[in-house]
Amino acid sequence: MKLKTWLLSSYLLVMLLPLLLAYLLFAWINNYNEDQKVKEFFTTTVEMKNIQRVLNDPSLYEIGANRKKLEHLVNDKVSIQLINQSGLVLYSSNPVQTATPPMNREVLYEDLYALRQEFRSHRYKAPVFEKNKLVGFYQIELAREGWVQAVSERTTWTLVGFAALIICLYFAVALFVNRKVNRRLTSLQNEMTAFAQGQHTVEERATSADEIGQLQSHFYDMRQNILEARKRIEQEQQEREYMIAAISHDLKTPLTSIRAYAESLELNEQLTSEEESEYHQVIIEKSNFMKQMLDDLLTFTLLQSPAYEMERTEVDGSEFFDMLVSGYEPLCQEKRIQLATATNVTGEYAVNPKQMMRVVDNLMTNAIYHTETNGRIWLAALSALDVDWLYDFVQSAYPFNFERNVYVIVQNEGEGIAEDQIPLIFNPLYQADEARSKQTAHGTGLGLSIAKQLLEKHHGDVQLFSKESVGTCVICRLPKVLSN
Repeated sequence: MKLKTWLLSSYLLVMLLPLLLAYLLFAWINNYNEDQKVKEFFTTTVEMKNIQRVLNDPSLYEIGANRKKLEHLVNDKVSIQLINQSGLVLYSSNPVQTATPPMNREVLYEDLYALRQEFRSHRYKAPVFEKNKLVGFYQIELAREGWVQAVSERTTWTLVGFAALIICLYFAVALFVNRKVNRRLTSLQNEMTAFAQGQHTVEERATSADEIGQLQSHFYDMRQNILEARKRIEQEQQEREYMIAAISHDLKTPLTSIRAYAESLELNEQLTSEEESEYHQVIIEKSNFMKQMLDDLLTFTLLQSPAYEMERTEVDGSEFFDMLVSGYEPLCQEKRIQLATATNVTGEYAVNPKQMMRVVDNLMTNAIYHTETNGRIWLAALSALDVDWLYDFVQSAYPFNFERNVYVIVQNEGEGIAEDQIPLIFNPLYQADEARSKQTAHGTGLGLSIAKQLLEKHHGDVQLFSKESVGTCVICRLPKVLSN
């Protein structure tokens, strides 16, 4: 049960309890009154008969009459009042009533010969005649001492029971609040304090679905998210430190070469013109390599920022993708690689042209590097699968959806990638490690990771398929701009 529901129910019970006890007390007293009514009627009637015989004396209703004989009739239980025919009180055992003004006829003749049962007394009023002439009225009031005492006892017991019930309810609520609220909140507070201080605590999942149980579950989920975020940040920090160290190492090699060749040119140690030209060319190549490394590092760092939003513009698919896949023939010819391109793109797309060119550059550079001389590379941008060179293991594994997407495909022949290494291929510096192991440097190892992040910024994705001794295929998906 929810704590709110339980507390509201307790509050409602406390509100209704006095009304319930008041009703029970009323029913108890009323039932007792009904039981005593008949018994008291006969007892009271007998007591009043003796008094009535005295009060039926007409001489008592005369002005200045001697009424001393009434004194032995009255006591704490019996009260007598004599009234003349005009409504003037002639005698009353209660001196206060003697000074009251005369009664009107309606009150005077009301309830004659009727034994009225009231809360504290029985009251009887009757006229007195002398020779069929009305001379006055008398009213007898007998106190109901036993009934009043019984009602008082019942009221006392009811109040005692009510107090005991309130005390029990108070302790029940206090026990519940301590067990279900205070103890659990204190435990949760201690866990929060321990977590804030970096101490290890055993997670105890809430067994109740109330508000505190939900709060506890939310805290555990939040703690788990924080721990995962810390672990992820630590891993990213380690990767960042490793990346800085790796890039620093990669920068050191071309920088050393540039310095060595520059010093040789400065000293001019009988260098031939061909050697000077070669040294200048080496310095330019190493400088370009360093520039590319720094550019990759800057782009990778920028893409890591959640606040980075890449600007995109709508382009015509046919024109843009024709341009995108062109211009790679000279690079392939340098290595004597056969390049086949294809485009059949339709529709419009929201892209950042510069960054999409960077994606294809990175993929093509990687493909050229891993393709042997006289090997083949295929580059295509497709809105329909109308090429016959796609590897069978790619066609059977990749779910194309040309109605909503365009696909940029880079496929090359080569040694391929081991299956257990494919999930790591888009990790930063993965190829940088591989390059250093071969003592040949062709980049920072950030190219594929940058390509993946740029495609995600375009709301697309990239997947790599490879088979050893066959080749590798990279498929980039870009969504179309759908008209409403």
